[in-house]
Formats: sequence, C-alpha cells, structure tokens
Amino acid sequence: MRIIFMGTPQFAVPTLEALMAAGHDVVAAYSQPPRAAGRGKKLQPSAVHLAAEAHGIEVRTPVSLKGADEQAAFAALEADIAVVAAYGLILPQAVLDAPKRGCLNVHGSLLPRWRGAAPVQRAILAGDAMTGVTIMQMERGLDTGPMLATVETPVDSKTAGDLTAELAEKGAGLMVRVLADLGAYQPVVQPEEGVTYAHKIEKAESRLDFTGDAVNVERQVRAFAPAPGAFFELEGERYRVLAAEVADVEGDAGETLDDALTIACGQGAIRPVLVQRAGRPAMDAASLLRGRAIVAGTRLG
Repeated sequence: MRIIFMGTPQFAVPTLEALMAAGHDVVAAYSQPPRAAGRGKKLQPSAVHLAAEAHGIEVRTPVSLKGADEQAAFAALEADIAVVAAYGLILPQAVLDAPKRGCLNVHGSLLPRWRGAAPVQRAILAGDAMTGVTIMQMERGLDTGPMLATVETPVDSKTAGDLTAELAEKGAGLMVRVLADLGAYQPVVQPEEGVTYAHKIEKAESRLDFTGDAVNVERQVRAFAPAPGAFFELEGERYRVLAAEVADVEGDAGETLDDALTIACGQGAIRPVLVQRAGRPAMDAASLLRGRAIVAGTRLG
C-alpha cells in the first residue's frame, strides 16, 4: 500500500518500522521541524525524522499544513492512505481528504477516554487500571473519529516511559494488522459517554504535591518518569524523583520522617527509590543520602 507516514516522537517510530517491515511503500514521512535541544541548543531532528532518513524515506517538516502549497504537495504524493502517530500538527480537511482511503491514527488510549495530547500520563495520574491503543479514522475533531480496532494493557505500576514504549509496540502491530485486511474492520462511532480529555502536561504539574494522598503522589512520580521528572525542592535545589514507593506511616505533609528520605503526605507517605540532583546522574536514595544527608524533620517544597 502507498502510505504517507506522519509522526514526531519515539512513540511513532515502531509504527513506521512496522510498516516498512510489512512491505508497504512509505512515500514520504511528515514530522515536526527540528527543535533546539541540549546545552548547545543545536537543532535536533525528531525521532521519526531520523528513522525515516535511515530508511531513505523523504522527510518533510512543514511548520503548518494550512497553506495551499503544502496541501497540494501532500496531495501530489497520491497516497492510498496516511498513517498518523503523535504527529503534533492539526490536519486540515484538505489533507484528511487527500489519501484515497483517508487517514488512520494510532492513539495511545482506549477512546473515548483520554482524547488529546497526554493520554498515557493522564491515565496514570487518574489511577486507571487499564489503558491501550486505538486505531481511529481521523476527522477534524480532536480524536473524535470512528474506531477501527483497539488493544488493551494493564497500567499496573508502570512509568509513563515504560507504558508509552509498550503502547507504541502494540499500536504498531495493530496498525499493520488493520492495513493487512482493512475491509474487515468496520468503523465504530465513539460513544458519547466516557469522554475525557488528556490535556497537555504543564510544567507546574511535575512539582510533587505532598498535601495529597501518598498514592496520588506516587502516581505523579510514575506519570512524569522519565521526563520531565516529578520533583521537590530543598534549599533552592531541585531533586527529581524517578521512582518511589508508598509507605504506611503518617506525619506532617512535606516533612521527612526519618533519615532514609521517607516523606509524609496528606495521607500516608512516600519513600523515593531513584533520585536525581540537578546536573548529576540518577541514583538510588541510599547513595544520594551518603553524599547529601537529609535528616528527619526536614521540610521539602
């Protein structure tokens, strides 16, 4: 099948790789433009950009698809279908209509729950027991199109990084199966009940809220691991908590209860397992405390 692929982050790469392995003709890859990153602020191509180039696929990185010239260039590819995975740009109707069989999206949730930009993080923060991937026929609404197929997976105690990687692989396999027998998958309109929106993660959300229940604080840790990393501050320094466990002890919220970095919450406590100081590698809590003692009674912000 003649395919245009549209994606940007690592989440989308397994789908691109799976399409190539299945023998599809990926005629072009669309990705967001390179962004400044790292200490030198050099322009860095996206994960999809690099993967597509490695396969010799033409990469296009328009800032927008709203212009007539961009839309004409897209249509000129004469694709059978477009496959979209976390592309990050809104597709105008002219783009949605250009491929002969429309545009299919790999979305990292069980729609209609968690439409939007951050479905994995929102599922973890909400304490969802299950999540998954939906293959959806795209339309102009935000993740509102009819569904062709889904696959589920338990959230368990996974971090956002681990869960995203798992969903990326599951979504890739599911997309290949759908394309192999597209006529066998009948579009199903999303139900109106159960709609939730996975709004973009704001930086302020990654500050640990010790006034909440310890279970919710631990979810914060997993939802923001590995990036941006949930954090607390001590004496003006930021400490990223990349893994933590819930402890069944009580105390004043935000105060350390012992010399092992057990931190009281509004209910219960958490005990960081993996911590990272600014500019340093991540380390287990015991190693951190050998180099920087945080004694019982310390107030964290």
